[in-house]
Amino acid sequence: MLKKTLSLAALMILLVSCNQKGTSKITTEDMKVAEAKNVLAGKLPKLELDKLVHDFGTINEGDVVETEFIVTNSGEADLVIADAKGSCGCTVPQPPKEPIKPGDSAPIKVSFDSNGKPGQQSKTVTLTTNTAEGKETFEIKANVTPKTK
Repeated sequence: MLKKTLSLAALMILLVSCNQKGTSKITTEDMKVAEAKNVLAGKLPKLELDKLVHDFGTINEGDVVETEFIVTNSGEADLVIADAKGSCGCTVPQPPKEPIKPGDSAPIKVSFDSNGKPGQQSKTVTLTTNTAEGKETFEIKANVTPKTK
């Protein structure tokens, strides 16, 4: 059993080291390999956010506002954010493209376009990660004053 596990780990490392893709986007396969290596070693990343909600307060319809959430890796392995999606097209997250080392932090910029979104707004951002949970979410809010007609 141990030989089989070590052989699998060596194969995964070989596959990762031979991966010569010309893109900086982290693939699902990269996530699976990183997760398998970390699980075999008994080490996982842990994502911590400086806040779970950001309230822009009252803004005018048509304003594009931006904030940053600081993500910290308090785990024992590199934290990989493979994907970040807003709950609608008006919410655009920009996660770090490189893995976050244990103990390090990085910003995730989030912009919100209030055009066509009058009233109280609440949008979520979902991160796909290599943590034990696999998904992390946080929220932005705003009270959008409608355009005068």
